[in-house]
Amino acid sequence: MTTPLIGVLALQGDVREHLIALAAADAVARPVRRPEELAEVDALVVPGGESTTMSKLAGLFGMMEPLRERVRSGMPVYGTCAGLILLADKILDPRSGQETIGGIDMIVRRNAFGRQNESFEAAVDVAGIAGPVDGVFIRAPWVESVGAAVEVVAEYDGHIVAVRQGNALATSFHPELTGDHRVHGLFVDMVRAAG
Repeated sequence: MTTPLIGVLALQGDVREHLIALAAADAVARPVRRPEELAEVDALVVPGGESTTMSKLAGLFGMMEPLRERVRSGMPVYGTCAGLILLADKILDPRSGQETIGGIDMIVRRNAFGRQNESFEAAVDVAGIAGPVDGVFIRAPWVESVGAAVEVVAEYDGHIVAVRQGNALATSFHPELTGDHRVHGLFVDMVRAAG
């Protein structure tokens, strides 16, 4: 696979920024809202936004089961912030009725780094990337614990903020907001290797 086709789940959140970052990382990127669009892509990014809203919209658009099936079958997937929450097998403090896609054996805590007005940027060392990346943390979750199959890819202030399990990658922070496309490049490399 030379140029992978990567979808960005376009139900809510920072879709445009991921489309730009993926294009800069040498992928063809397109928004995905419906099951038939999901079936056409090699991989998927689940963007930041509001995890409860995204969960409800995925249900309304008939996307939750197709998403779970593609992730279970090994489709490469990358989640940022709310996307990390949606890729978790368990949420420590879910909103009533909140569902996840699952796929990463981890327990996450929503809004763990604080409220909107406590958002911040920080340099984060990410395994597989030379030099720190600029992490933008906006009402960001952190990973409370991981299963044996999960690789911790980055920590910040004593908390797990990036993980990988097989073809699934997730970060608490938003690399798509920085202009540094190396995390997206890492994901594109994962998609090529899986292809």
